[in-house]
Amino acid sequence: MPSALSTCVEHDEVADTLATLKSDGFCVMKGVIPADEVGAVRDSVEKTVRKHTMLPLPKGFVTGLLRLDQSIAPYLANPRLMAVVDRLFGENARISMLSGALNGPGIKRGDVHADWPFNQNSKARIRAPYPDVLVNLVTMWMLTDYTVENGGTIVIPGSHKLNYAPKHGSQYDPKAAYEGEVQLVGKAGDVGLFDARTWHAIAPSTASTPRVGVIVRYAPWWLNLQTLHPGTRDYKQIVEANQGGDSTVEPVPLSIFKNLPEGAKTLVYHMVDENS
Repeated sequence: MPSALSTCVEHDEVADTLATLKSDGFCVMKGVIPADEVGAVRDSVEKTVRKHTMLPLPKGFVTGLLRLDQSIAPYLANPRLMAVVDRLFGENARISMLSGALNGPGIKRGDVHADWPFNQNSKARIRAPYPDVLVNLVTMWMLTDYTVENGGTIVIPGSHKLNYAPKHGSQYDPKAAYEGEVQLVGKAGDVGLFDARTWHAIAPSTASTPRVGVIVRYAPWWLNLQTLHPGTRDYKQIVEANQGGDSTVEPVPLSIFKNLPEGAKTLVYHMVDENS
């Protein structure tokens, strides 16, 4: 399978990033975490994911990562990335979800899907046919190299332009391979960006070492995030009452929030548990 060629170049990075997201649905921003710092972040996140994973290894996954590990926090408001987020969403953008991920040797291919709020398997979703608007920017922070061999995420270029996504029981089979699919690849410290509507899937790994990353999703202030938080009225009404298996986001304890960098605080203030 060929590797992705869509890379945000630096001579006019914001404009080129936006143009590539619009045309392809994804790109890679190079060197967001400095090369001499990414190793420490990787080691911390890998340790945390192995200890707290909600999935059985070799597929490790931890939601609400900041409550357990703050090593990624100094980079969340990176000026280069936030310049893109600002152009997409304007002022007061927030992080909707933040998760740690580890894909180990031997992992199998996953289902093709779009991410929340376009995932048609969720109870809280923008129902297909959905409008042509980007409302959640998915960023994959590469803490190890992402390669074809270690399962760099499969993406289908241009799929964000469709107004539907694969769903179990529909004519668009989540388990199928789709024409034109590539893999999101890059070096440790790079960040992959894609429109939440872009069809993507976990790729199989034939490598001998794990791929480690953090998935951070940025959203405009007006997008309702309450359906991600158990205990809220919206979660109870929309997800729980309909027996939904939607993604959830654990709160950040106030004691941890107080020690986050100021830039990170502006992005996650809505996640804070004021009573902790």
